[in-house]
Amino acid sequence: MEIVNMLTQKSFTPSSAGSLYLVPTPIGNLDDMTFRAVQILKEADLILAEDTRNTQKLLNHFAVDTKQMSFHEHNTQERIPAILEMLADGRTIAQVSDAGMPSISDPGKELVQAAVQAGLKVIPLPGANAGTTALIASGLAPQPFTFYGFLARKPKEQQAELEKLKNHPDTLIFYEAPHRLAKTVKNIATVMGTERQMVLARELTKRYEEFIRGSVAEVQEWIASTEIRGEFVVMVAGNPHPQAVENQDWESLTINEHVQKIIDEEKVKPTIAIKQVAKLRGLAKQEVYDIYHQL
Repeated sequence: MEIVNMLTQKSFTPSSAGSLYLVPTPIGNLDDMTFRAVQILKEADLILAEDTRNTQKLLNHFAVDTKQMSFHEHNTQERIPAILEMLADGRTIAQVSDAGMPSISDPGKELVQAAVQAGLKVIPLPGANAGTTALIASGLAPQPFTFYGFLARKPKEQQAELEKLKNHPDTLIFYEAPHRLAKTVKNIATVMGTERQMVLARELTKRYEEFIRGSVAEVQEWIASTEIRGEFVVMVAGNPHPQAVENQDWESLTINEHVQKIIDEEKVKPTIAIKQVAKLRGLAKQEVYDIYHQL
């Protein structure tokens, strides 16, 4: 069994090392920037920006004159060692993406992992996020939900991803670019059916904010008759009868095969798969655990 060293972080205990602040930025309306976020950007020694030109507009608006360094998907590994060295030397660094939360479909996760492994403080600020902003106004069940982000671009790969998700009972959240929206919704219709409820949210917090609510078929009609503009949050209602569908898949399987099937398809740990199998089959979790581990 792999041994993982447990780490405890007290974010605001004085330390000789610096801190990495993860600072959300507005997804449209600049008034959504928090007072604390502006203050952190002003006090930081350096701002890591996905696009320094885009971030400069934000900094100018709030009279922030902190120096920037570009930090994006193409230079992440190149930049990380120097950033960790600056943090270890006691500098305060703020990381932002072009809009919304760093690391959520944006750069950041590799730096966070590296900083955590180096024992450095990583401090998140709350703020704008397109997925949850759209979800709470969608009219779909707000919880549980699965945030997926961007689907694969190639049609076959995208359909394979959707196949794995189609029986989930929770609301599904995707991001999509305007030029790919029609093809993505078409694939959702193919895999999940045209009667499933769906909501599109576009231009969130901006002047032309819009929600399109209806069945997949109705949303397809809207797409066909509309000039598609803006970035979209695509939300799909969960499968209302997941157990009935899943029963068709596992009734002929042994318990061991059933557990392994869930592990392989959903990429989860055995303990989670065992819990799911127990629930589906109406068995005690310990009973399934004992069978799977041959106890």
